[in-house]
Amino acid sequence: MPIDTLSQYPRMNQTQAQLVGSTRLKNGMALARWDNQKDKIENIQSDHHTLSVYLQGAGHSVRRQGSHTIGSQTSNSVCLMPASLVTNWDVTGPISLLHFYFSDTHLRQLIEQVWDKDGRSVQLDEIDFAQDALLTQLFCTTLSQSNWQDPLDQLALDSATQTALIHTLRHYSQRQLPTLRPTGGLPGWQLKRVVEFIEQHVSQPLTLTDMADVTGLSDYHFARMFKQATGYPPHRYVLHRRLSQAQQLLAQTGLTMTEIAFHCGFGSSSHFSNRFRAETGISPSTYRALNH
Repeated sequence: MPIDTLSQYPRMNQTQAQLVGSTRLKNGMALARWDNQKDKIENIQSDHHTLSVYLQGAGHSVRRQGSHTIGSQTSNSVCLMPASLVTNWDVTGPISLLHFYFSDTHLRQLIEQVWDKDGRSVQLDEIDFAQDALLTQLFCTTLSQSNWQDPLDQLALDSATQTALIHTLRHYSQRQLPTLRPTGGLPGWQLKRVVEFIEQHVSQPLTLTDMADVTGLSDYHFARMFKQATGYPPHRYVLHRRLSQAQQLLAQTGLTMTEIAFHCGFGSSSHFSNRFRAETGISPSTYRALNH
């Protein structure tokens, strides 16, 4: 439910924006997509941080600072509004926004887990209509095009939002945090354990935390080391295994598409069919006809 999902993130309640969709992420963070058309927003503020990326229409929005205005020259721009920042906005045409909500607690936990440093006293910068290729890519493709309610896509959401937070901390905060570089893959015994875990739970919803817990690593370190070892990010590996299992069932059984979809962890036969076609170039029924 959108109200429950955003109950601790009420920032946009002060505006005329229409909520298109929302989802709660791990540790209580949240994503929300908003549309607006015409609005005059006065003294908006909150006790949480908001990373905002315009999916379209950034040129129809300006921020007012006294007698001055700040606007964007492109359709896609990035804004970062730290907690307690008071802002004023004018919306003069259609806009679409993707908001990522998080708190100081989330930043502190990430700094401690990823960099092994004291995560207290994090101060984020205030950003108005920046051009940031990485964040635009993450928000306009991975996040906006994922099915937020599908368990499989939750893995992609976890990875993308974690990348966005790390990037924000390194580039838009007062902390001097070093670039993170791969240092090696999972040891063989850990990789074997997590691969077996995935095979045993391929039909069930899996989260990044579920897999990381098998190895005793943090989500971030597990994801990096798993990719080093397999060549796949965790969410892509899980998708690959689900589709591989589906191919076997299509070729060797008479199960219906719906039965195969659920057996392989897809939320519906249509979602299964769309993913199968996107990865293989043919529909599941065509694959079955060629291989049965």
